[in-house]
Amino acid sequence: MRSSTNVHAATDHWQSKTPSFLNNTLLQSGLIFAFAFLLYANTLMHGFVLDDAIVITDNMFTQQGIKGIGGILSNDTFFGFFKVEGKEALVTGGRYRPMTLIIFAFLYQFSTSPFLFHFFTVLLFALTCVVLYRTLLLLLSPPLSLAQQRGELSTSGLSQAGPMVAWLSTVLFAAHPIHTEVVANIKGCDEILTLLGCLSALYFTLKAWDRQEKKWALAAGISFFIACLSKENAAAFVVLIPLALWFFRSLKQSPTVKGGPSVLAASLPIFVAFIAFFVLRGAILHWRFGGEPMELMNNPFLKLEGNQWVKFTPAERLATIFYTLGKYIQLLIVPHPLTHDYYPRQIGIMSFGNPMVLFSLALYGFMGYWAVKGTLQRAPSAYGVLLYLLPLGIVSNLVFPIGTNMGERFAFMPSVGFCFLAALFMSKYLGKNRTLVLGLFGAVIFLFSIKTFVRNFAWESNEKLFMTDAAVSINSAKLQNACGGVLFDRATKEKDLEKQRVLCMEAIPHLNQAIKIYPNYKDAYISRGGAHYVLKEFPEAIADYRRAVQLSPDDPKLKTYLALALRDGGKYYGEQKADLNNAFKCFNESWELNPKDPETARLMGVGYGINGKHAEAIVWFTKAVEAAPNEAGFLWDLGLAYSASGNLAKGEELRKKALELDPTIAQRRGGGGR
Repeated sequence: MRSSTNVHAATDHWQSKTPSFLNNTLLQSGLIFAFAFLLYANTLMHGFVLDDAIVITDNMFTQQGIKGIGGILSNDTFFGFFKVEGKEALVTGGRYRPMTLIIFAFLYQFSTSPFLFHFFTVLLFALTCVVLYRTLLLLLSPPLSLAQQRGELSTSGLSQAGPMVAWLSTVLFAAHPIHTEVVANIKGCDEILTLLGCLSALYFTLKAWDRQEKKWALAAGISFFIACLSKENAAAFVVLIPLALWFFRSLKQSPTVKGGPSVLAASLPIFVAFIAFFVLRGAILHWRFGGEPMELMNNPFLKLEGNQWVKFTPAERLATIFYTLGKYIQLLIVPHPLTHDYYPRQIGIMSFGNPMVLFSLALYGFMGYWAVKGTLQRAPSAYGVLLYLLPLGIVSNLVFPIGTNMGERFAFMPSVGFCFLAALFMSKYLGKNRTLVLGLFGAVIFLFSIKTFVRNFAWESNEKLFMTDAAVSINSAKLQNACGGVLFDRATKEKDLEKQRVLCMEAIPHLNQAIKIYPNYKDAYISRGGAHYVLKEFPEAIADYRRAVQLSPDDPKLKTYLALALRDGGKYYGEQKADLNNAFKCFNESWELNPKDPETARLMGVGYGINGKHAEAIVWFTKAVEAAPNEAGFLWDLGLAYSASGNLAKGEELRKKALELDPTIAQRRGGGGR
């Protein structure tokens, strides 16, 4: 007899009174599916948001539809977005998650509308909730005849309570607001499909164990292989599936039960599927696994000392990780406030003097002790702890760096363990006060559902998401840059000059904050330089673009931006400040960066003409004409320069050519002035 029977003895007297409607598996499956789907129905009309660009809208393989599947299968997941060798390795170890991209390619073949993608995502989530319910039901309530035959019925301790525990777990999982990032964001399909594949593999493994039929074992292996191809954190179930058999099926610690297979033998399809994935991934990604980038947006465990970025000390790193682990617990219990962004420094540099860090360390230490002790006793609650800890461990930064401190999407798979534990806890006290416990559960589900439904609206568009979450993630350099960037993008498309100015003025404080947090943030300098340029604050624009070029000297686009700012900055110094010295400095530097820009050459000619240096003016106006021979204005200016130098015939000839190209040029240039 298992010791866990004593743990749940308090529930024995009410287990026979489980509401009959919970025993209708088909009905409950339908209700759970409908509940999960309706919770996210308000996302169906949303657009592509956030990382959808990486896997759909800006991914060259996905956009090829079915023809792009070969490229998806043979490359790193990020290669189709970056389109350049090497950039996909910015994240540690690379990523090989082709399954969801293959699905997206199929969908893109039929429609480019985000509605189809959102509809698929919500359907997939609803299906996952049903599979979770059916898997937990089978896990906790093995077929009666088989249980009696093997003598396992008394070992489960929850066989009669199984329908209630499975139902409570699943409804809590479906309603939990922490899942909005996964379901409202199409890219989250990788998390959903991974969990769906893992749960299906567990379900089929249980079926294979119970029925001793090879077809279920084959289905388990295929399901788990699909899960691995969706996202690497499926690896947690390589351990969790055999443990499920240990906790809920095998009677003794011997390798066989009543002539049945051993736990390891029954789990063989899972092991084979994982090894096959591991080899395939290694071959495609050339066996990249290690290394940490020294760039803050891809490695949060860096700090600035002097003018150099260095790694956290081991104590700082571990303390920061345990702070985030505590944050996951807080968000699972009280999911507020929610945000999609926990990039540096939304999570600060922590020490073991922080009370939250110490509390988290003690809590996880207790869970670890509970898991070990409970595993030896085969207590269901210990399996719930492991169902939480093992998937979370993979994305905790303890095993390998994941590129950010934390993310609510990373709680998607671990939350199954949390919900299972919550259901076990409730089941323990249902017999004592069913009305109170179910009433509290109902209140939680109602509040969670409202929170989920409302939170979904933030995911309507990038701008809405960024502006909503910026109020929470005020210390995230990435999000503050995103807010500034989206406002600046709006400004560049705005035709009303006053509205354009207002948008740029709103963008600059966000970009200032991003640069304050991360002084080497190239993208923030680019956007802020652009905002200053629109506001005609040329010295500031030049300084920002110059800093961006310093951070990325091989990017020709940035040099073009700087050249443009210098050109117009020189014009500003000359026309507004009457400072020809600074004007010429700007023009010369602009020409060095972009020696084919006719407008820069023209302005140099104007400057020399004002100074009475007609020969130099002719040289620069000639360069302008050579760069744009069909531009009437440049010919007109060159003609004026020749006339001013005393060569009236040449000047008249050039002005006639200009009039042939544009009969209005004389009127527009005031008859002769520059």
